[in-house]
Amino acid sequence: MNTDVFITCAVTGAGDTAGRSEHVPVTPEQIAHSAIEAARAGAAIAHIHVRDPETGRGARDPKLYAEVVDRVRSSGVDVVLNLTAGMGGDLVLGGTERPLPVDERGTDMAGATERLVHVEALLPEICTLDCGSMNFAAGGDYVMTNTPDMLRAMAKRIQAAGVKPELEVFDFGHMVMVKELIEEGLIDDPAMIQLCMGIPYGAPDDPDTLLALARQLPRGAVFSAFSIGRMQLPTVAMAALAGGNVRVGLEDNLYLSRGQLATNAMLVERAVTILEAMNARVLGPDEVRGRLNLQKRW
Repeated sequence: MNTDVFITCAVTGAGDTAGRSEHVPVTPEQIAHSAIEAARAGAAIAHIHVRDPETGRGARDPKLYAEVVDRVRSSGVDVVLNLTAGMGGDLVLGGTERPLPVDERGTDMAGATERLVHVEALLPEICTLDCGSMNFAAGGDYVMTNTPDMLRAMAKRIQAAGVKPELEVFDFGHMVMVKELIEEGLIDDPAMIQLCMGIPYGAPDDPDTLLALARQLPRGAVFSAFSIGRMQLPTVAMAALAGGNVRVGLEDNLYLSRGQLATNAMLVERAVTILEAMNARVLGPDEVRGRLNLQKRW
């Protein structure tokens, strides 16, 4: 069991959730405020997506990221910023009989440089790197697309920027990619890995699978784990028991309990309660920086 645990709050995500809960932040001001409140509740890391303020849909406009980051950094609240680099790998095929041309309404494919414009401009301490392709929860003809060459190119740019990549592992094959990136010298020690559980077509969120993935971790890696929906909060306990850290937040789950919509701060507070009831200590931002060898930017 890990007795010194840090909490990441995934504040908003890019999924179609804004219409299901009034607490899902959409505008840069709302996203920054929610990240600040999560930090005050005990989150050491805020994982940030941005959304189109008009439609609520996921976006990757660097100006939106810049406003969120500026608001958080100028707030006086200390939190490690973790910006997503997952946008730009969305492929929706045209159908079962004619996969090409792709469906342009849902496809958003960008090159390595474009996917990292906001990271290289804003220099957060952490950014995510999804370590493989998969049929994702949206179903249909959607594929989350991250080829080995794309991941290597992105890892090189992230390393050159002095940003720590959080390596997102959705299934066992993604761990192979993680190990290759480490062996090729593209990931600085210690590797930071996120085990993403319970997403349809990826690794299920049962304890056996979590432990099996944890046993595949590279030596010296620091890892967190999360699940989606109703299993988010139980996975807080499972992740700590497996030796890891935890992630909660409205990107992955909208509810505190059956029928009760949550805020990000509520989910962080519940995670703190679970961990402290297990006699685990919740780490602050500076302790996390020391553990992960992060470069504080502000």
